[in-house]
Amino acid sequence: MTVSPELRTPVPASPQLLRSVFRQHAAGVAVITASGGKPVGFTATSLNSVAAEPPLISFGVSTSSSSWPVVAEAAHIGVHILAEDQADLAATFARSGADRFGPDTDWHHGPEGVPVLGGVVAWLVCRVVARVPAGDHRIVIAQVEVGDPAGGGRPLLYHEGRFTALRD
Repeated sequence: MTVSPELRTPVPASPQLLRSVFRQHAAGVAVITASGGKPVGFTATSLNSVAAEPPLISFGVSTSSSSWPVVAEAAHIGVHILAEDQADLAATFARSGADRFGPDTDWHHGPEGVPVLGGVVAWLVCRVVARVPAGDHRIVIAQVEVGDPAGGGRPLLYHEGRFTALRD
């Protein structure tokens, strides 16, 4: 039996409350990449389509992320929609101190010198147009310049603290 929300005691706002609620929200998994002398990248579940005309996307990045100094200065970024069999790649790009662009990672320098990952469902290279302060993060807004939507396959999801796949 499910207890009606009106009968439960609300929990005051906190980082833990936000994390607990968003563990219930299934999100697509993307890897954001940039280049600034050396390639950087991180796993993101905050990717959003912002506008169709002009084509804009957004994502959040922590200012304490090791990738932030490069993303903070990058003119262009890569956006990669991961396939359901790429949970290991997502974990690598989520793990602090990991060799994200090591020999086990399929990637190449793409348009504008942006690192482009192989085997993904789809990818974009975008020009950064804004970095908006948002607490301990920045919301990056970028305009799509080029991409490839034809990688095929099903997307990787993140739900309840783990990577998962769509179920029919």
